[in-house]
Amino acid sequence: MADEDRAHGEYKVPGGKLVVVDLRTDDGRLADVSISGDFFLEPDDLLPVLNGALNGVEADATPERLTAALDAVVPDEARLHGFSTRAIAVAVRRALGLATGWADHEWEIITDAAFPTLTHVALDEVLTEEVGKGTRRPTLRFWELAESPNVFIGSFQSLRNEVDPDGARETGAHVVRRITGGGAMFTEHGNAITYSLYVPQTLVDGLSYTDSYAFLDSWVMASLEKIGVTAFYQPINDIATPQGKIGGAAQKRLANGGLLHHVTMSYDVDADKMVRVLRIGKEKLSDKGTRSAKKRVDPLRRQTGMTREAIIDVMAQTFIERTGAVRGAVSDAELAEAQRRIDTKFGTKEWLTRVP
Repeated sequence: MADEDRAHGEYKVPGGKLVVVDLRTDDGRLADVSISGDFFLEPDDLLPVLNGALNGVEADATPERLTAALDAVVPDEARLHGFSTRAIAVAVRRALGLATGWADHEWEIITDAAFPTLTHVALDEVLTEEVGKGTRRPTLRFWELAESPNVFIGSFQSLRNEVDPDGARETGAHVVRRITGGGAMFTEHGNAITYSLYVPQTLVDGLSYTDSYAFLDSWVMASLEKIGVTAFYQPINDIATPQGKIGGAAQKRLANGGLLHHVTMSYDVDADKMVRVLRIGKEKLSDKGTRSAKKRVDPLRRQTGMTREAIIDVMAQTFIERTGAVRGAVSDAELAEAQRRIDTKFGTKEWLTRVP
């Protein structure tokens, strides 16, 4: 079979190694599978066994089915260093066009728009839907807040359990509910770096929910490394450094195939004001190794000495270098649709108190 008749897929494991799969299909099944890469495998004669485990598997097999076929032939004493059977499944799906990589998309980046608090949460839903429908390119959008301070509570959090009404009233905090799960975030103008990624779910096809977080933020880890910050993920969704937590991520996957992944990182948080507004209980802190919410967060300003704008510039440039993203903007039509959803959903008491 000529090389041009073979399908080729690659997957770089976040923090790990490159996995490459070449294959062809025969009557709807995988054939001539060849796995390669810069990973380490012991024993080395396991590689042809892994190839053979995939030959004959249905070409439309799910990531779970592919992983199970591989796991069935991996002995207990085997060691897969820098990759996993799940990573092979992702590379197979990419070879078949069922999953995509960063380079398979044309990207857009938005860095220059300041909007009211409710507009930001409404835009997250609008732009995710558009990417899912294919009417917008996958997009990275950095937030600029026109109002301050703000509390963004998770989709499934209890309003009364998360927010102190007296503290919110005293500080004038805008309290809104977003469409993603996860915990409450307190932000003020200029004290946080928040961004949203709107991507097709094919980009994380085959990845576990937990692994998708680190994968979608791999460019951020590279950005932080450039400015001298050693960061890592604490599953599921905390971004941390040896000095403390610097941010948290959250996701929402829509039925139309769009995925929202957004992150808020602390730049210069007012910890006293934060704990007046947020109810951060002992149970929340119990698995974080600290008794104080103030000690959980170590802002980027203290760790880098850089301005917020300079850090965002490094992040934006890193993303552009990796994806070839072009500069873009939120359209008037998107803003109008966001306002409609504020009027009918995000700005209503029913939405804010959906979990009282």
